Amino acid sequence: MNPVKKAYGYVVRYRNGKPQLLVFQHPFKEAGIQIPKGTVKGGEDTYDAVIREIKEETGLEDFMVEEMIAEDLWRNDDGKIHHRFFYKIKAKEERHEWYYKPTGGGEEEGLKFRFFWISSENEITLIKGHGDYLGSIFS
Repeated sequence: MNPVKKAYGYVVRYRNGKPQLLVFQHPFKEAGIQIPKGTVKGGEDTYDAVIREIKEETGLEDFMVEEMIAEDLWRNDDGKIHHRFFYKIKAKEERHEWYYKPTGGGEEEGLKFRFFWISSENEITLIKGHGDYLGSIFS
């Protein structure tokens, strides 16, 4: 079985020289608090996929991919193996909180996410697998 490629975006802005990470509250409580991420399309590069996912899920346009932080293989709760690519993305965003309806379609069609910034690794609990590399942002 081939792993499913996933691109994750740690979207960061800086306030008073300290990083803040963009997260969102999914409208379904069981989906928890997440970071922007998604499946890499066939033939798509993971770098291009993370840019597409950030735009589709957050509505942000003014950002820059700084680096790939990590790449790993991870077993999802459904037993599927995910080949994960985590990117650090620097954003210029003044809003502290906003709502956005993702534009990528699929199972997110019609949903509205609440976006906000966190200032430390322990401020909130992200859903399983999303916080695995937060140390590289907040260290």
